[in-house]
Amino acid sequence: MVSPPPAMRWLLRIVAVGYVFLLVAWPVGLLVRNTFAGGFATLADALADEQVTGALQLTAVVALWAVAINLVFGVTISILLVRHQFPGKRVLSAFVDLPLSVSPVVVGLALLLAYNGRTGWFGPTLEANGLQLIFDSPGMIMATCFVALPLVIREVVPVLTEIGDDQEQAARSLGASGPQTLWRITLPSIKWAVVYGVVLSLARSIGEFGAVKIVSGNITGRTQTATLVVEAKYQNFQQDTAYATSFLLILVSIACLVVVAFLRPQHSAPTGSPRRPR
Repeated sequence: MVSPPPAMRWLLRIVAVGYVFLLVAWPVGLLVRNTFAGGFATLADALADEQVTGALQLTAVVALWAVAINLVFGVTISILLVRHQFPGKRVLSAFVDLPLSVSPVVVGLALLLAYNGRTGWFGPTLEANGLQLIFDSPGMIMATCFVALPLVIREVVPVLTEIGDDQEQAARSLGASGPQTLWRITLPSIKWAVVYGVVLSLARSIGEFGAVKIVSGNITGRTQTATLVVEAKYQNFQQDTAYATSFLLILVSIACLVVVAFLRPQHSAPTGSPRRPR
């Protein structure tokens, strides 16, 4: 394969760096600059705001629940897709990718129609038994799980496919039970893919806006997450607080990426390929 001339390579690098700078680095840099334009006072005032701190706490609870649920079901669905053959397998695989192609607002509306306590299909029955999903934390967790689920599955499935099932069959032939094979063979083989998927799922869950806004009702002090507070503060001409809250969300996302960078093996293959620990 003939490599492009040096001038072309430099041009491609400049275009790529310029695109990332204009699309990502510059806007984020402006946000950070506005947050600390008056020193740390803006950030301190935001952290002293009960509306902001309550929203941050609720965001953490919703995100952690969503990540835990997606971890269990994501690994389970991944094993089901790779290790088993069954009718409707391709349909299930297609549905897994649905959250990546559907607007989160549409997701929130669909959950609202299905679980609304007044007109939803299941809402009246659930509320009659004392369980409210919409306009409460359970509905917010459901919406967050929906939008973040593919991030775990699409990390684990390629790794399971690549490593094959030879070791699992050998373990079963030596008398290992299903749970023993899972805990001692399968999960250790995919642990780096699971870690990467979980961290990405956490970052996605923290930053979710559209679906959560629909199902939460955006009730101040009760169902308002950090992203909803950013919108509310900005629209109420409290831009400094909106900037500071946005900075905190960006800080968490960057921390997730840093964790992934340190946890990823030094000579790891591209995403979706098996990774070996250092």
